[in-house]
Amino acid sequence: MTALRGRARLVGDDVNTDSIISSTRKRESLDPAVLRQFLFEHVDPTFAASVQPGDILVAGKNFGCGSAMEVAVTTVLGAGIPAVLARSFSRTYYRNAINNGLLPLVCDTGGIREGDILISDGTGAIRNERSGETLSPEPLPPIMLAILRAGGLVPYMRQNGDFKL
Repeated sequence: MTALRGRARLVGDDVNTDSIISSTRKRESLDPAVLRQFLFEHVDPTFAASVQPGDILVAGKNFGCGSAMEVAVTTVLGAGIPAVLARSFSRTYYRNAINNGLLPLVCDTGGIREGDILISDGTGAIRNERSGETLSPEPLPPIMLAILRAGGLVPYMRQNGDFKL
């Protein structure tokens, strides 16, 4: 896992990929730097402008449900968000996150409040600076960690040419 320090941005349960970014926006550009301005635009038009690099999305259950569009991950990355903490993820969003270098962490997010500072030294545990609570996300398999360390699946395959640890 990677070291993190960021402000919690709460988004709730059952966050649909079309809420993350409207599917019509991918017709305009696939550049994450352009797409970032549309992050959650239909949920909160001010959200994208309020995101700071390093912010961490915090969700409840079923984050990334809906369509399997990869642009819902690249938009989050384009906004400078390195990780999403959630009670659960849709399977396709979870794999798209790994494949694109976005850290998806499954843990109990119930005690996290909007704006809490979340810190991880890279060992796996995440500490909530406000509450002092330590979260223990489900461990990622070694191959997923290797893909994330490489920056995603394409960089991993360029480096390794195959699935190696």
